[in-house]
Amino acid sequence: MTVFHFLNCAFLTFGPHVVYYSATPLSEYDTIGTSVKAAAVYLGTALVKLVCLATFLKVPENDSFDPYQELMKVFIGFIDVAGLYFALTQLTHRNISQNHKFQAVGLGWAFADSVLHRLAPLWIGARGLEFTWEYIFQGIEANANLVMTLSLAALGSLMWLRKNKPRTLVPIIYACALLLATMPSITSYLRRSLEWQTPKVVGFELFSSLVMAFISWQLFSACQRPM
Repeated sequence: MTVFHFLNCAFLTFGPHVVYYSATPLSEYDTIGTSVKAAAVYLGTALVKLVCLATFLKVPENDSFDPYQELMKVFIGFIDVAGLYFALTQLTHRNISQNHKFQAVGLGWAFADSVLHRLAPLWIGARGLEFTWEYIFQGIEANANLVMTLSLAALGSLMWLRKNKPRTLVPIIYACALLLATMPSITSYLRRSLEWQTPKVVGFELFSSLVMAFISWQLFSACQRPM
């Protein structure tokens, strides 16, 4: 039962990444190299973020919401945006379209995030003797993070790679990217200040990811039309 529960949670956490790669043209264009490079960039940015968090943030005395701490986390979180910028603009990619490039980068980025933050807790906890919903919610959260990361990568490709785009859409693109970049602090506020339970927070993340994916898709489609 414990192994079965672990496998279920593992498939829920990491399976959608594999399915997305196999079910989209990414596999046809052999973009695995781009995804691996993006994952390597993510690991580098995660290390930089870890050093910054250890340097500029103090260990909280309680689990309450601290505006100063969260504001610092927001600024440090923009290291992820810088990492995505590097992955999208500075890495050498195969001759693939902008559409496939941001998907490959976002997929590699999200997969690396899931491995770094969820694999060890899953391996240790999901094999326990007592059943818990925690790791199922963790898997759902990983899926929401995948959608959000792909949305942020799509918006990043519009900001940094798409030269000719309608001027009226530029503020909306930047506003949506800012919202996605600050989403970890928003969920932290919901958990600590409003005391939302895990199912409610995960539901909010899933709903928000779908809404932002729809908006990002609409923006990306609008920018692809001839001006």
